[in-house]
Parts: sequence; C-alpha cells; structure tokens
Amino acid sequence: MSLLLNDRFLKACLGEAIDQTSLWLMRQAGRYLPEYNATRAKAGSFLGLATNPAYATEVTLQPLDRYPLDAVILFSDILTVPDAMGLGLKFAAGEGPTFEHPLRTEGAVKKLRVANMDELKYVFDAVSQIRKALIQDGKQRVPLIGFSGSPWTLACYMIDGSSADEFRHAKTMMFSRPDLMQHILDVNAQSVAAYLTEQVKAGAQALMIFDTWGGMLPDGWYQTISLAAIQKVIALLPREHEGRKIPVIMFTKGGAIWLNDMAQVGADVIALDWTMSLSRARKQLLGINKPLALQGNLDPLILFSEPKQIAAQANLILEDLASAPTLKAGLHPLDGHVFNLGHGISQFTPPESVTALAEAVINRSRLLRAKS
Repeated sequence: MSLLLNDRFLKACLGEAIDQTSLWLMRQAGRYLPEYNATRAKAGSFLGLATNPAYATEVTLQPLDRYPLDAVILFSDILTVPDAMGLGLKFAAGEGPTFEHPLRTEGAVKKLRVANMDELKYVFDAVSQIRKALIQDGKQRVPLIGFSGSPWTLACYMIDGSSADEFRHAKTMMFSRPDLMQHILDVNAQSVAAYLTEQVKAGAQALMIFDTWGGMLPDGWYQTISLAAIQKVIALLPREHEGRKIPVIMFTKGGAIWLNDMAQVGADVIALDWTMSLSRARKQLLGINKPLALQGNLDPLILFSEPKQIAAQANLILEDLASAPTLKAGLHPLDGHVFNLGHGISQFTPPESVTALAEAVINRSRLLRAKS
C-alpha cells in the first residue's frame, strides 16, 4: 500500500476534518484540454484511447498536471460493460456511441448474460498503471476513483441502441414488459458490481456510480427501477481494501427530489446537481439521521463566464454550506463535502476557467475555515 501525499478527497468522503475543500471535476480528463486532444489523435479514435491502458493512463493524469485537484478518475466509458456483454459498441464520428445489437426483442433480452470481466481486462490494466503512475518520490499524489454507469442508465443505452432524448424504447419496455426490464437490471447490477470490484482489486480507492438518466423516471418508478438496482450493486461492493475504506459515491442527475431515498442505499457520498443547495441537502439528511458526505454542485456552464463570475458562484456554494449544521460534532460545516460540478465539464470549456475555479475553491474554503 502506497502512502498518500494528498488524502483530502478520501477524508472528505468519509466525513473527516480537512484543511481546505476537496476538489475534482466530473469529466475532468476530456476534450476541453489540448493535451487530451493530442493524445486522442495519437490513439486514432475514442475507443483506441479508452482501450489502451497507456493512453488511458496518460489522459487520466493530464488534469492533475495542470490543476490542483485532489483526485483523479479512471478514463474510460460507462458503455464498456454492455460492450463486454456482446452488444457491439461503436463510436461513429459525430454520432456518439451506438450498439450493433440493441435489446429490442424478448429473445435478445433473455439471452443477456453477466459481462465477461476478461473482456474488460484493459480497464483493470489501466487502473493498475494509473496507480503506479501516481507514485512520486515514493508517495501517491492523489487517490484514484473508479466508476461505472448505473444498471438503469446502462439499460437505457442497451435498449435504445444509442443516446436519446427520451429513451423511448427503454421506457416503453419498462412500462409494458417490466419482467424483461427487471431481467436486464438484474444482469446489469451483477455486472456493475463485478466490474467495480475488479477495479478495486486493480487499485481504485473510491468508486462512483453514475445514474445519468435516473432523473427521467417518474416518482415511484425511480425508486423501484433505478435506485433498487443501485442498492443491489452497493451491497455487493468491497468497502475496504489495502487497509483503507473504499468510499462509494452515487449520483443521480436530476435526482435531488429523492434525496431521502438515495440516502438509504448504502453510499457514503451523495453527489448532487445544481437543483438543490448543499445546505438544504445537509439539513435534510441530518433530519433523517443520515450524516452522509455530499459532492457537488456547480453548474458546469458557469465555466463559460469570466473568472470573477466563476469565483463568485463557487463562493456562494461554499458560503451556503458554511451556514449549515456540521456533519458531525467537532467538524467544520465545510467538512464532509467534495466540491465538484453538477454534471460533466463541457468540451468547449476554456481551460483557464478551471484554473479560476480551483483558485476560488481553495482560497474561499480556507478563509471560511479560518473565520470559524
């Protein structure tokens, strides 16, 4: 086990005291960075990049070399799991991901089996290589986050065959053939749990479940379709490895209305988008005796503003949480919080905007702690 030079992120996830607010960004390694685009050009394609451990390692570390971040997240794609189920993932230029064999018939659904982890070895090799690459002077620079899509979010792509505004085919199956949908979700839950477990074995030190499309479900359906499957996944995950706890972060985009329900599934951290303030979330969770850490929740489009405006919005989030009750006795209200965006960073974001954001988060969070 390597010593961590910076363990601020892990401490924040576990509700421990830290000197300044921890920061990382969803999709922090991506097309907004010129160095990423240069590496992608060498790889020849997105899949060429994602399936090559050396390239995946290179782009995972690029934002850390540029910004004062407290964690890196594995560079990969959520659709690698259904690809390992034989659905035939393709990334067409200008069209995004598509599957050659979407689950549109009863026969196709009933043939679905748990993903073959051997076919995802390139992901686990990337995790191992990233951990090694993070070592500097005998210590690891920051922790490594592993991730997966949620069973429901994966099902949306697997049934519709590509990204869609409404995921009409997936929701139609959910309403008209709940038995088929349940089979897909059960297979996906087992696959996601196995996938995340292998990432931990390879060196991931925290895990995040991205429920990108949970917020499109009706109330009631969200709990029984998406959240229940996430709970099954979390119940199967290792919660300690290499002598350290493995925090689990869950994120449902558009899901703040179900905060109390999300608090029941066993995650250590709930990530929020911009639809609920962190102070309100903190008070609500403490009201149901669920002192969970929070992650979020700056609107990523704010990063198209001027540096002063970016700083002002980041400061508002920090000041709002600083006015809330503490997560636990003896902590500062800002403890138990990981600053992040409410969704992934846009590919058109100016890189200098992230610099302005990082400076604002570090400076204001230190100042607010010093005032208390």
